[in-house]
Amino acid sequence: MQYDVVIIGSGPGGYVSAIRCAQLGLKTAVIEKYNSFGGTCLNVGCIPSKALLDSSEHFYNADKHFAAHGIKLDNLSVDIAQMIKRKNEVVEQTTGGIDFLFKKNKIASYQGMGSFVDKNTIKITKDEGKSETITATNVVIATGSKPFSLPSIKIDKKRIITSTEALNLQEVPKHLVLIGGGVIGLELGSVYARLGSKVTVLEYADSIVPTMDKGLGKELQKVLKRLGFEFLLNHKVTGATTKGKKVTITAENKQGEAVKVEGDYCLVAIGRIAYTESLGLENIGITLEERGKKVPVDENLETPVKGVYAIGDVIKGAMLAHKAEDEGTFVAELIAGQKPHIDYNLIPGVVYTWPEVASVGKTEEELKAAGKKYKSGSFPFKASGRARASMDTDGFVKVLADADTDEILGVHMIGPRVADMIAEAVVAMEYRASAEDIARICHAHPTYTEALKEAALAATANRAIHI
Repeated sequence: MQYDVVIIGSGPGGYVSAIRCAQLGLKTAVIEKYNSFGGTCLNVGCIPSKALLDSSEHFYNADKHFAAHGIKLDNLSVDIAQMIKRKNEVVEQTTGGIDFLFKKNKIASYQGMGSFVDKNTIKITKDEGKSETITATNVVIATGSKPFSLPSIKIDKKRIITSTEALNLQEVPKHLVLIGGGVIGLELGSVYARLGSKVTVLEYADSIVPTMDKGLGKELQKVLKRLGFEFLLNHKVTGATTKGKKVTITAENKQGEAVKVEGDYCLVAIGRIAYTESLGLENIGITLEERGKKVPVDENLETPVKGVYAIGDVIKGAMLAHKAEDEGTFVAELIAGQKPHIDYNLIPGVVYTWPEVASVGKTEEELKAAGKKYKSGSFPFKASGRARASMDTDGFVKVLADADTDEILGVHMIGPRVADMIAEAVVAMEYRASAEDIARICHAHPTYTEALKEAALAATANRAIHI
């Protein structure tokens, strides 16, 4: 079969790119090595983790907060099997939706491992060893990423686990040890902490969520400590061993002293690595970059081989589903002759703990390092009427603006529903709005979004109203 576009991988980047290609009249096919569409995000990442986060949040609120609302419950307990079952149903519904969208848009799909024979010919090897080939004018590599581990740690998928296994535990851990204080570890750690687990975080850096504004990590750490988290920052993990139901993790602190932590499960969440195995990139002359991990691309997301593109986790930049989606759309429109654009500075980052954490644009640390003159305005949720009504008063919103022009340079939030609130900041910054622009927009009362308006007022001329 001959196609205009063949996409290898059906994660958020791949399936969105395929749909956009089809919308633009391109004959499109997708190759997926697994039996379900959606990649890591829909199957063992974003969607299932959010399902468990929501379930555990309901339990935690019922246990800790319902009485304050006048709701009394007796004999509250966790049915972890039912939580996992509901999570699996959400995944099944979501991945099934991709199948429907492919059929609706007349996108051909192939199950198997896709690899390059040459730049226009893709071999599809099925699980049983059979293979077939298809050809395409353009090929998009969208194979995503997989969990990364340390050389000193062997993942046994039973007691020393990755995020994939953490989504399917059949018991609530007594003591869950997290290696890594980033997004994935903190989200899954939150799930089990709410259900009663002790959670210890070993992090090499001096703060959690180290790529985000330092103020966000500091506030999140304070809140998670109240949830029962223990943090060992500036710790270098040196190994992990299992004996029966016990896991022992060894590390060194900042002073070089040996540290030992014991738990019944250890979740390794130190990041992800691009999945490029068995793609046959050597057959078309593509050499991986960034220590042999990433597929090289230019500003048009085209590899050194004309007509071969790459998007999402396999290329440089943040490993985010929505980044991959935008890149998938970008490539589809470029192939169709349009002139799309992506502003990588305005791709938001979100942590789905509670409170949620969200950020877009430059951090204070980046502005200081660049010598950029800026002004800052913050507003705490404890001063928000809506937050008090819902008992969600942790966190704040911070707006950073150019000291001379008042253009918004960055917005950083930690608080209730900020994963949704950050979109307003992204829209404003796409249109190069000033802090005063947001400050003068009418925000409904009482809402969480008023906190963004107040922070913008504070940044404009230190004139927040409600604090």
